[in-house]
Amino acid sequence: MNAGTVEGQDAVRGGSVPRRSGARLPGPLRRARIFAGYLGLLGVLGLVAALLVTGAPRLANEFADDGMRHDVRGLPYQVRDLTYTANQDAIQSPDAHLAAAQLDRYRQKLPGPLPSLVGQQWFAGRIGPKDLGVAGDAPSLRGSCRPELQLRGQADVERELRVVEGRWPASRDGVEAALSREAAGILGLRVGTTVVLSGKGFAQGSVPVRIVGLYDPIDPAAPAWDGIRIAEVPCPDPTAGTTHRAALLTDLSGMTAAGGRLGLTYEWRYRVDEERMTTGDIPEVLTAIAATRRTPPERGLVLATGLDSGLTRFDGQLRAVQALLAVVQAGILATLLGLVALAAGLAVQRRREEFTLLRARGAAAVEIGARTLRETVGVLPVAVLAGWLLGRLAPGRPAGAEPLGVALVAVGTTLAIPLLAMLSQRRASFVGRRRDLVRHRPSVRRLTAELFVLLLAVLGVVLLQRRGLSQDGGVDPYLVSVPVLLAVAAALVALRLVPWPLRQVGRIAARARTVVPFVGLARAGRGAPVTVGPLAVLVVAIATGVFTSVVTSTVAEARDRVTDQEIGADARVIGSYSDQATADRLAALPGVSAVSPLAVEVGQPLRSPTPDLLGGRDLGQTQVLVVDGPSLARVLAASGVDVTVPAGLAAPGRIDGPVPALVSPEVAEAVGAGAVTEVQGRRYEFRVDRVASGFPGLAADVRRFVVLPWQALPVPQFQPIRSNQFLVAGDGFATAELTATVDTAQREYLAKVLAQPVEQVRPQTPVSVATWSAHRQALERGGVNRLLSFTFGTGVAGATALALLAVGFAVLAEAPGRGRMLSRLRTMGLSGRQGRGLLVYELVPLLGVAVLAGGLVGVALPRLLGPALGLSGFTGGLPARIHLDPLLVVGVLLLVVAALVAALGVENLINRRMRLGEVLRLGEEN
Repeated sequence: MNAGTVEGQDAVRGGSVPRRSGARLPGPLRRARIFAGYLGLLGVLGLVAALLVTGAPRLANEFADDGMRHDVRGLPYQVRDLTYTANQDAIQSPDAHLAAAQLDRYRQKLPGPLPSLVGQQWFAGRIGPKDLGVAGDAPSLRGSCRPELQLRGQADVERELRVVEGRWPASRDGVEAALSREAAGILGLRVGTTVVLSGKGFAQGSVPVRIVGLYDPIDPAAPAWDGIRIAEVPCPDPTAGTTHRAALLTDLSGMTAAGGRLGLTYEWRYRVDEERMTTGDIPEVLTAIAATRRTPPERGLVLATGLDSGLTRFDGQLRAVQALLAVVQAGILATLLGLVALAAGLAVQRRREEFTLLRARGAAAVEIGARTLRETVGVLPVAVLAGWLLGRLAPGRPAGAEPLGVALVAVGTTLAIPLLAMLSQRRASFVGRRRDLVRHRPSVRRLTAELFVLLLAVLGVVLLQRRGLSQDGGVDPYLVSVPVLLAVAAALVALRLVPWPLRQVGRIAARARTVVPFVGLARAGRGAPVTVGPLAVLVVAIATGVFTSVVTSTVAEARDRVTDQEIGADARVIGSYSDQATADRLAALPGVSAVSPLAVEVGQPLRSPTPDLLGGRDLGQTQVLVVDGPSLARVLAASGVDVTVPAGLAAPGRIDGPVPALVSPEVAEAVGAGAVTEVQGRRYEFRVDRVASGFPGLAADVRRFVVLPWQALPVPQFQPIRSNQFLVAGDGFATAELTATVDTAQREYLAKVLAQPVEQVRPQTPVSVATWSAHRQALERGGVNRLLSFTFGTGVAGATALALLAVGFAVLAEAPGRGRMLSRLRTMGLSGRQGRGLLVYELVPLLGVAVLAGGLVGVALPRLLGPALGLSGFTGGLPARIHLDPLLVVGVLLLVVAALVAALGVENLINRRMRLGEVLRLGEEN
């Protein structure tokens, strides 16, 4: 008998109760100590809920901020920085010193919050390299392929360098400049050399520039050297090879003097410090950039930046992930709230006799609620406060709704027991009875409520398909809770459908010789423990876990397909043109099992076919991919890429007429049955044999392409097709060897074409090797991917843990009734093993129904929500196709087994504490 009943019996006897010596705890604290188990359980749930409400958004913000900073940090300076440009006439400032003095003033005139976010700023005046001719006595300054030089004066750049020869420019009578030691060595220039710069456009003057010093950058990777570093560029005549682009650094006086003859362009460049910026600043930054683009700090300034485009793209992905995270958090929070309700209901059920006695003595339901509130208010808010303090330890910014969320958790956990206690005592009943022998018919009010939940779920799905999860004003709480409503609706439907088949199975079990299946299924069919509370909580938890797993496997499968298409093998080697022997060299390397050469040509014309392949109607441009069908089929098979080469591309033999081709849908719509295109300067006619949205060796975002079979093309011997990419299959090969082999081959080919020594030629495209595994891992780095992984991990782990807790609550709820039944059956010879089997037969229907309903909802949710999830934004370019991982089925089965094992452990612990031999002497239901 509990403490409340004992106090009531003492009052009825009217006798004096001997008091213990010492101070006595107040009544609420004494009752809280007696029922510490239930209050502790509620406290743990409140702590976890507060920790989730506090810590999860902080971690999400941390991952989102890190992803944004990673993306901004990886942008090229032309895109990342806010650069204002103007010529000296537009701002009426011929003196470079006066223009440099405007650097701080222009920054302060930027719209907020940009001035406080700018971390570095630079001013520079430049002439060239566009429309700027160079001449001089040095050999590199003569001939048809001369270097591209710019004259540049950058304020305070001398702090970033170390003069290694000569001195720093000090232009007085003429223009002086300094050159990097690296550029001087490549171009063959030295101190004392004079370079003559002449204008090609409107400025027809010329300026001699004398090199007076050589320098080395202190930090070559510093952003101050953006736009100054030496770079390799193609010659005006592509057949002549490549040359270099370099900068001659002068002082601001030299820039002013040269600008009077050649024209001068000023640059004020501001770099936003990504460490000062968070994802919460994105809307304000986008607004500020748009405002300063329309109204620059000074008339005549033109803003050049792509930061707003990069942030807009990131913000779109972030909104989609935040909406997905909100769905997962809604499922976990709903499960936690359900567990809180189950724990509170369990506590109220254990104290039913106490509350009944209080009602018999004239206490109102409100007084009972106040009595329990005095017990919970001193314990549960402290637990929620502890969860909030633990959540604050998580890195990241707090969510704006964090205080409100913690307050709601504290109020909900504190009022759970008082509210349920008042509701249970609205109609006092002083006669005990076995509830499992009474078949309850649902009231009209309850049926109406259940239909209302179904209607809300269906309406939410319709709205989600029309509006999406992510809105401009944030995440809609109703739309985010639609998956929870669908899971609850599925639980309600299952609750109405399950009892009848369970009773039929119980009748069949009644004919068996053993009593355990019959008794277990009979109790399950009468509603213990298959009741709306545990079932709804289990269905929501399982649906959340399955939904998260399906989304995870969908994104992973789409990324695998992107990698299969863009790499197409175990490795893809990209370089310049080389001869046919390069493929044989690669095949001879250790670890390489198959090689297929490719010829990739971008921006090739499409024309309607004519008898002589000349002229024809213009059909646009396309990317042409020439593949050797037989070798490509071998590479795909050896690499495990699940793509089959069409028969038209794999068939051997030369075709003198139109060759079969695989084209994209856009090209097929433009060309009809066939067309003519060019490959390395020669025209070839093709017919459309197959239409596909992608092919191995092509980027996922390519929308116009034509794939031609190399072996079928009528290629003349005097103009063979040269490969510039290779697909490699194998295991254990060294990427360095692949790079060296192709680099040597393309240098030899270019030296042969240019009739120059191999040591002097520089191919236009350096060799790069991308492996399948490295490319696949790159799709998971940066951007919102850490936040996406956090979302998936939280959903699966949280749903699994809470599902196990729900099973434990289901066992606890029926423990007294099951204990009395086991005590009676023990007197009839029931063994302990059979008692555990009885629990298994009771729980299997609950778990089976929950797994079936929750699994169906979890699998159906991605299909029902469809584009509202925006999963294609995380795949790398290809549309996401819903994919169910077979391991998910194994995981669900393991979860069922783990739940049964946990239930048996809880039951064993309860039986030890209850002492089943004494159960028949306790309670009033015997």
